[in-house]
Amino acid sequence: MQQSASQQQIRVLPIMIAIFFGSFISTLNISTINIAIPVLSEHFHASLSTIQWTLTGFMLAMGTFAPITGYFGERFSYKRLYIFALSGFMAASICCALAWSPESLIVFRIMQGAFSGLITPATMAIVYQVIPREKQPMAISFWAASSMLAPAIGPTFSGWLLDNVSWHWLFWVNVPIAAIGIMLVIPFIPYYRLNVPKSFDFIGFITVIISSASLLVALSNGHTWGWTGGKTLALIAIGAVFLLLFIWRELTCETPLLNLRVFRISRYTISLTLTSIVTISLYSGTFLSPVFLQNIQHVSPLDTGLILLPASLAMALMTPIVGKLFTRIGPRPLLIIGVLLMAGGTLPLSWLSVDIPHGYILFWMIVRNLGISFAMMPASNAGMEAVPKQFSGHASSLTNWIRNVLGSFAIAVFTTLLSSRTVDHGKDLAKAGASDPTSIKIMAFTMSVNDVYLIATIIVIVALPVAFFIPKLKREPVAEKIAA
Repeated sequence: MQQSASQQQIRVLPIMIAIFFGSFISTLNISTINIAIPVLSEHFHASLSTIQWTLTGFMLAMGTFAPITGYFGERFSYKRLYIFALSGFMAASICCALAWSPESLIVFRIMQGAFSGLITPATMAIVYQVIPREKQPMAISFWAASSMLAPAIGPTFSGWLLDNVSWHWLFWVNVPIAAIGIMLVIPFIPYYRLNVPKSFDFIGFITVIISSASLLVALSNGHTWGWTGGKTLALIAIGAVFLLLFIWRELTCETPLLNLRVFRISRYTISLTLTSIVTISLYSGTFLSPVFLQNIQHVSPLDTGLILLPASLAMALMTPIVGKLFTRIGPRPLLIIGVLLMAGGTLPLSWLSVDIPHGYILFWMIVRNLGISFAMMPASNAGMEAVPKQFSGHASSLTNWIRNVLGSFAIAVFTTLLSSRTVDHGKDLAKAGASDPTSIKIMAFTMSVNDVYLIATIIVIVALPVAFFIPKLKREPVAEKIAA
C-alpha cells in the first residue's frame, strides 16, 4: 500500500542514526583500502597495478549504479532499497574477506561498490522525503558528517588493523556495522512510496551504464594509457555518445530512469554547479597532501593518516554546526565564508618546500577543510530543498552521479598535471645547473605539487561569484514544472 511518510510520527534522531551507519561504511571502504594495497599485493603475489583495481573497480561500480537509484527507490520504496543495499554490501564484504585470489577480490569489491552506489543517494533521498523541512538542514549536516568522519579515521583505522590483525578485518568489520544499520532501518524508517513508475526504462538503463562505465574507466586510466592513446579516446567517445543518447532518452521517455527535468529548478542547478566546483577543488587536498608527505618527506601511510586526521575531524565536527547556522542565516553567507576559507587554506599549500614542517600543512588543511564544511552542506541543501519530495530521489541520484564522475575527473586531471609539471620543472632545474638527479626529482615534484595547489585555488575562487546566484527559496509548487 502506498503510504506517505508524513502520515507517520517521524522520529528524526533514530532515522538519522539508521542512515549514519550506511553512509559511514559506504565511505569508509573507499579510504581503508588505500593503505592496504601494498599488503594485498604481497599477500596475493600480484602487481600493484592489479591490486589497484580493488579501489578503481569499487569507484567505477559506485559511480555507475548511482543514477539508477531514483527508479528503484520509487519502485520498491527507499526503505526497502536501503535494506537491500546494506544487505548486499554486507554479503559482498564477507566475500571480500574470504577472497582467494586477486581476481576474486576485485570482483567482490566491484559488488561492494555497486551496493555502495545505491546507499549514498538512497540515504540522501530519505532525508529529503521523510524528515520535516524545518529539520532537513540539521539532518543533512549529520548525513554529511558521517561521510566526512569515515575518511577521517579510515587510514588510521586501516593501518591499525593491518598492524595488529590482518587485511581480512578491513572487510569483516563491515558486517556488524551493516547488521546494526539494518536492524535500525526496519523499525525506524517508515515505508512509503511517493511515486510508482509505470515501467522500467531499459534503454535508459543500458545507455547510462555504458556511458558511466566508459567515462569512468577512461578517466581512471587516462594517465597510464595516455590521454591521446587509442583506448582512452575510444572510451571517451563511446561514453560521450551514450551519454547524449541517455539524455535524449530521459527527456523523451514517459517514465525516465533519471528525471533530468529537475534541472529546470534554477536553485537546484546553480547549487549543483557550485557543489561541482567545490568537489573538484576538494579532491586536490585529498590527493596531493598524502602524496607529498609520503613521496617527498617519506612519511609512512599510517603516520600520514595521523597527521591529516585533525583536519578531517575538524571538517566532520563543523558540519553539524553549519547545519544549525543554515536555518538561521540561509546558504549564501555560509557559502561565501566557505569558499573564502577554502581559497585561503589552499593557496598557502602552493608554497610548500621539501622540509616544510608538518604543522604548516596541518594548519592550512584545517582551514581548508573548515571551508569545505561551510560550503558543501549549504550548497547541497540549498538545491535539494527546492526540489519537490516526489522528485528528490532523482535529484539525489543525479547529484551523487555527477560528484562521482567529477571526483574521477579531478583525480585524473591532477595526476596528469602533477606528472607533466614534474617533467617540465626537472628540465628547467637541469638547465639552471642542478646536477644531482635525486635533488632534481625531489625539487621538481615539490614544485609541481605547488603548481597543482595553485590551480586548485583558482578553481575554488570561481565558485565565489556563483554563490551570489543562489536565490532565496520560493515556497511554490514546481512539480508541474518538472513533469511537463
